[in-house]
Amino acid sequence: MTKQSIYINGLASVSPQEDLFHSSEVKSYFQNILPALEEDYRQFIKPILLRRMSKAVKMGLLCSKKALAEARLELPDAIFVGTGQGCMQDTEKFLEQIIDQKEQLLSPTSFIQSTHNTVGGQIALDLKCTGYNMTYTQDAVSFESALSDALLQLEQAEINSALVGGVEEIARTSTGFQYFDGQLKTKQIHNLRLLEEDSPGTITSESAAFFVLENTRTPKTYAQIKEVQLLNQFPKSDLPGILAEFLRANQLQKEDIDLLILGKNGDNRFDHWYDTFCEEFPGKRSLAYKHLVGDNNSVSSYAMLLAAKILKFQEIPEVLKVAEDAEKPIEHALIYNQYLGRNHGLILLQR
Repeated sequence: MTKQSIYINGLASVSPQEDLFHSSEVKSYFQNILPALEEDYRQFIKPILLRRMSKAVKMGLLCSKKALAEARLELPDAIFVGTGQGCMQDTEKFLEQIIDQKEQLLSPTSFIQSTHNTVGGQIALDLKCTGYNMTYTQDAVSFESALSDALLQLEQAEINSALVGGVEEIARTSTGFQYFDGQLKTKQIHNLRLLEEDSPGTITSESAAFFVLENTRTPKTYAQIKEVQLLNQFPKSDLPGILAEFLRANQLQKEDIDLLILGKNGDNRFDHWYDTFCEEFPGKRSLAYKHLVGDNNSVSSYAMLLAAKILKFQEIPEVLKVAEDAEKPIEHALIYNQYLGRNHGLILLQR
């Protein structure tokens, strides 16, 4: 039975960088926790509502509205959100209130808005969408989990359109806890030199990327989503076999993959996974992006946005390039991400 084709017909993102396809400026940071650039949220969200929204909610709602507008879709049939950390700012705010108020006379607002599904809920309220609404919190494969659910429902014709996104925010205090278990590098570094660092840990960030998926190709279409796969833990020696089976299931050969988008994050304990991955595709163009936007649990959504734009425009921003082969059309892009040697995600896009 032939699977239903699924297309990306609209997309939008907020990150620590400007749009790399429309701006030659690359932001440089000398810090290990990168904030997303401030946007003019008032164009899309009422100012009275903005006051009570955390950064994650603002970014998610802004990206959702932009993606829907680009796809010329007023209302999606379902909403799928991936977020590993959720609304950390409101969580932190509520915990601070508990201390400051000595556990008395607490306002419930921050507590209500601190749950992981707040972003999806606020998007649904704004759009007046009463359809299926699911939030996935699966660490570094949170976005892949949300995307997998969306593809399943679209392929089975349970829905005809889906709004899918990944979003993470940073918080003043709790984000810094990642220093304690070695997730972040101990010394402050320039983000643009991240991939040159030979040390444990990485840099983290906040970002959001949302997509409108539909079962019809339109003039707005960026790319077709062929497959998504997520795995928890396995020996590195199994990676070649996993990739071979992944390609076989999609009736592709290694030679058919034109572009590799890698989740390299400068952590010398685990970046060797990408070396093994690239060995399976010798001589292929490969890109990295975390030296620009940092790492977080849903940053693979940003990688998918890059892949979709590259497939549509057939253009690769110079700052992304790691290795390249002879110039030729890019028909298939394969995204690979892992974090701390576990939670591996594969996303395959086709022009």
